[in-house]
Amino acid sequence: MNLFLDCEFNGFGGELISMALVDEEGNYLYEVLDCPQPVAWVAEHVMPLLAQAPISFTEFQNKLSSFLNEYDAIHVVADWAEDLSLFTRGLLLGAGRAIHTPPLTLELWTGKMRFPSQVPHNALSDAEALADSYLLQ
Repeated sequence: MNLFLDCEFNGFGGELISMALVDEEGNYLYEVLDCPQPVAWVAEHVMPLLAQAPISFTEFQNKLSSFLNEYDAIHVVADWAEDLSLFTRGLLLGAGRAIHTPPLTLELWTGKMRFPSQVPHNALSDAEALADSYLLQ
């Protein structure tokens, strides 16, 4: 199953703020993490659009694991490398330990975004626009 990924993070190289994964049928995971000290741009353009309360990183990983394990195999598609990095870091539980997933592949898609996000800088809206654009290529 293709899962379309988008993340919001606290400035270039910053910590994860929100992640969305949307499958081809419209099912999704969207979660928000606490960001107590957002950089100015993020405070202005991302934080007002999160649309739900933050959860702990442990709860995020539990929800991510449950969502991913609904599928027999996963192909994660993102249009920005940092999103893939944040996704894979989210799988790490500790030294030598990671979330168990079905077989998983990653794709950094460089195609044309044919559909704009309805709410730019909201991970769920951005992931939905990515899914629509990718599936119509």
